[in-house]
Amino acid sequence: MSGIEIRGHLLTPTGFVRGRLRLDEGRIVGVDGDPVDEARVRADAATPIVLPGFIDLHVHGGGGADTMDADDAVARLARTHARHGTTALLATTMTAPLPEIEAALHALRPHCESRLPGCARVLGVHLEGPYISPDRLGAQPAFARPPSLPEILALHAIAPIRVLTLAPEEEGALALIPALVDAGIRVQIGHSKASYEQARQALERGASGFTHLYNAMSALHHREPGVVGAALAHGEHAELIPDLVHVAPGAIRAALRALPGLYCVTDATSAAGMPDGSYRLGRQTVHKCLGAVRLADGTLAGSTLTMDQALRNLVHELGLPLAEASACVSTRAARYLGEPQRGVIAVGACGDLVVLDASTLQLQQVYLEGAAL
Repeated sequence: MSGIEIRGHLLTPTGFVRGRLRLDEGRIVGVDGDPVDEARVRADAATPIVLPGFIDLHVHGGGGADTMDADDAVARLARTHARHGTTALLATTMTAPLPEIEAALHALRPHCESRLPGCARVLGVHLEGPYISPDRLGAQPAFARPPSLPEILALHAIAPIRVLTLAPEEEGALALIPALVDAGIRVQIGHSKASYEQARQALERGASGFTHLYNAMSALHHREPGVVGAALAHGEHAELIPDLVHVAPGAIRAALRALPGLYCVTDATSAAGMPDGSYRLGRQTVHKCLGAVRLADGTLAGSTLTMDQALRNLVHELGLPLAEASACVSTRAARYLGEPQRGVIAVGACGDLVVLDASTLQLQQVYLEGAAL
């Protein structure tokens, strides 16, 4: 789609400008305007705000569809999250028997190769399990298994694994990290009971992030810092779920101060964008009620969060400046994943954009690679 012009307060890499941008052939071909401070941006209710499209690196489902399902599940979840401003995502798998993971990746592969109209771009796979601790499953089914490099590379050949969650304390895990990094896979520590020392060793060998920081990992104690302590002391990047259920605001603030590359994810399940009721998360039945998703025993099981609500939570509930909140839901994830043409409003960048009401931060329009949704 060509020749689109969008006017408003545009968040550029150097700050907000009041002006316009031009889209052509899916790219931003022009940005011009006058600098304006954020306080004026928020006070001008008549002028919309234009931010880079949201990027979610941990998505299990949405719109009633689950990544582990076949048929049109991936298209349905990608379409659901696009309506909430997510322009690119990683489809995230569950711990399951290997044949089920292979089947899910085969179903995902065509969506990684091309984007359907009205759908967020699927940038690849986040393999969350099965190479995790059986003692830190969280809501993952009990199919954890020891990591195997040939096995992982065989899965990677089916569909591109961009991020892999790993428990570094499991036998053989630490030794695999350099080879996984060489294969282009970002290794994240998660679903782990690792000690502080083991987590730090994983970082030294090339692990680069932490999966849903604070959740399903050894907690911070002043004499046993655990995975959380290693993240806060030595981490550069980590994902965090800002639904205000998984992590308390004070803990989010601590992570923001400690981790310069902290980015937000939804960990959304098939219940996202759906009414209260029962849904699937891989093999598990989960129940959506009062804004949360839980197993029958009350264990949190992913979320119902969408990225537009994540942005509003960061701004309205935590008091973050809008520019910083935008970085948390877009730019930092793009940089972490090595996608420099996403998550930014600049000439030559991908035309992934969200247009927001300045007063409420509600979505007014979404652009997917230059096309209005």
